[in-house]
Amino acid sequence: MKPVRVGIVGMGNIGKHHASYLRAGQAPQCELVAVCSTSPDKLEAYKPLALYSDPLALFKSGQIDAALIATPHYQHTTLGIAALEAGLHIMVEKPISAHKADAERLVAAAHAHPNQVFAAMFQLRTEPRYLKIQSLLKNAELGRLTRVNWINTDWFRTEAYYSSGGWRATWKGEGGGVLLNQALHNLDTVHWLFGAPSRVRAFCKLGGYHSIEVEDEVTAYLEWPGGATGVFVTSTSEVPGTNRLEICGTRGRLVLENDRLTFTRTESDVLEFSRAAKTGFGKPDMWNIEVPFTNAPAQHATLMQNFGEAIRDGKPLLTPGADGVGSVELANAMLYSSLTAQTVEFPLDSSVYEAKLNELIRDSKFEKKVEAIVNDDFAKSFRR
Repeated sequence: MKPVRVGIVGMGNIGKHHASYLRAGQAPQCELVAVCSTSPDKLEAYKPLALYSDPLALFKSGQIDAALIATPHYQHTTLGIAALEAGLHIMVEKPISAHKADAERLVAAAHAHPNQVFAAMFQLRTEPRYLKIQSLLKNAELGRLTRVNWINTDWFRTEAYYSSGGWRATWKGEGGGVLLNQALHNLDTVHWLFGAPSRVRAFCKLGGYHSIEVEDEVTAYLEWPGGATGVFVTSTSEVPGTNRLEICGTRGRLVLENDRLTFTRTESDVLEFSRAAKTGFGKPDMWNIEVPFTNAPAQHATLMQNFGEAIRDGKPLLTPGADGVGSVELANAMLYSSLTAQTVEFPLDSSVYEAKLNELIRDSKFEKKVEAIVNDDFAKSFRR
């Protein structure tokens, strides 16, 4: 069976990365046949592929079966819907939309085209470390979940990074900062592993350490319906930064840090032990387990290969597009909580948040300084 003919829309950093592994044949179910950018200088390197400056013309060309949307955030919804209406399958880069209301519009459009595949680019779901955690949680190896802490502050970005595009780190161009761009991968993983929280209270610094108008540092407290609590911390201003995920339950604790996953397992359920104990300071016996894992060899290529298999063979998606609403909602809720100085209940009212975001755009007086970066190593931004 012939591979899926793919066209990439948006040839910035991530678009170029997708083109690189597709042209190298790392996702054999997909063949890159066209690229699209409104910047002519970004197209020259892709001859003899079909080159387009207008996404709608590409969608209607008949040359592609699927579109990979890799443009600035606000265009994900409009271009995704246009591609679906043109009869195409779509893979949408993160976030699937800049805010929940737009994400819901994109999902509704996908539901109206049930024979077309809608996937999202959340490559951390391919990583064995998170798949091991998912398996342990699914099998209740930790007992009842009680606490989740994730400190992921190794998303350091320079002023030059923020100045590299006029859309970056603005309410109008991006819709947010570290939550919607860098740490959205972590938020997707939180939602995927633990589900939606019941409420959140967050504190965000807007331009705390960079000349930007959106958030570059966040501390959030979360509560889940089952009683578990959590803290989520992220920043683009710390060096060396930390990436530590700690998951506690009534049967022990998982810690993922420095490429190691350790499980401190209690011999019995700690709450049952507490109720039965006849002394005040005893603890159940514990043992430490090193959970082995390897690294995913090609995260993005793995998802594109799965995308192609879903189109050609009906294989289940690893990252269904509709799943992307969860991370967008988490990011929006944390921002809204900080902006309004209040606890936000889930589900977030998407129309209320959209109105708040439009207000921020309307009232913005921020003047963006733009300076091009030459020969930057985008791969340094990838995380596991």
